[in-house]
Amino acid sequence: MSDKNATEMLRADPAGVSRAAEIVRGGGIVAVPTETVYGLAARADSDAAIARIYAAKGRPSINPLIVHIASMDEARKVADFSDEAERVAARVWPGSVTLVLPRRKDADLANAISAGLPTIAVRMPDHQVMRALITRVGVPLGAPSANLSNTVSPTSAHHVAATLDGRIDMILDGGDCPTGLESSILAIRQNGRWDQLRAGPVDLDALHRQLYGSALAPVQPSASIEAPGQLTRHYSPGKPVRLSASTKKNGEFLIGFGSSGGDCNLSESGNLQEAAARLYACLHLAAQSSRPRIAVSRIPDKGIGKAINDRLRRAAS
Repeated sequence: MSDKNATEMLRADPAGVSRAAEIVRGGGIVAVPTETVYGLAARADSDAAIARIYAAKGRPSINPLIVHIASMDEARKVADFSDEAERVAARVWPGSVTLVLPRRKDADLANAISAGLPTIAVRMPDHQVMRALITRVGVPLGAPSANLSNTVSPTSAHHVAATLDGRIDMILDGGDCPTGLESSILAIRQNGRWDQLRAGPVDLDALHRQLYGSALAPVQPSASIEAPGQLTRHYSPGKPVRLSASTKKNGEFLIGFGSSGGDCNLSESGNLQEAAARLYACLHLAAQSSRPRIAVSRIPDKGIGKAINDRLRRAAS
């Protein structure tokens, strides 16, 4: 897009969703809230629309997108569901888990959406605005996070505009995202094995223990990218980041946790769910501050804290 003022911003009410659906049906791209982070949505069956997402984000072509669906019927048209995949989907959808499954050979999807892989990443979001948009458009939507590639993910419409204003057609403002971290990503192999490809709001190890009484087997390191969020350097605020900081040094913006104070505190009560919801907002504030470096207090590595630490390690890489 050449016009820097071309990005509309509308409230995520019925009129706004209707306008967004009109844009997306016509091949445009729209930022839309989900329960995790804001996504940049385009129709998943259009090569041109998906190419626009990659161009707007500056996203590497090796990094696949997540296909968002509103029903199991839609999901089964794009991916092959084994009995195990059906069982897991029934347990976690709608919700913050993306399943990586074999891509159906007859799937009506843009070629680039799976980055040349034989698998496809699929999610049924648990957010009424995103679900309404998918339903109104009438086809699944490809939707990565609505930000420039490798920058901090957006949890508000303002965060989206900070990097994509003038590069996309519209932003649907639905307020702050309640969860604040991208989905957990689970690959279900043909032999039934689970591989966690990205930590997220849903503790996949705990889910496996509930269903099978055993921990998830560790994933073998791989140089290939199989799902979003696997790049070593990601979620970057554009400044050096020091982790597990007990005190603030000169020139640092401190992101605190619990009683550690800080210039922005993830959760003064030490609540990890609240910390996850505030993580990206604090990183955005730190990026915008005049201080050249960022320090982050230690975050307990349990539950959703594992996902928070995953994002912080990549931000610090």
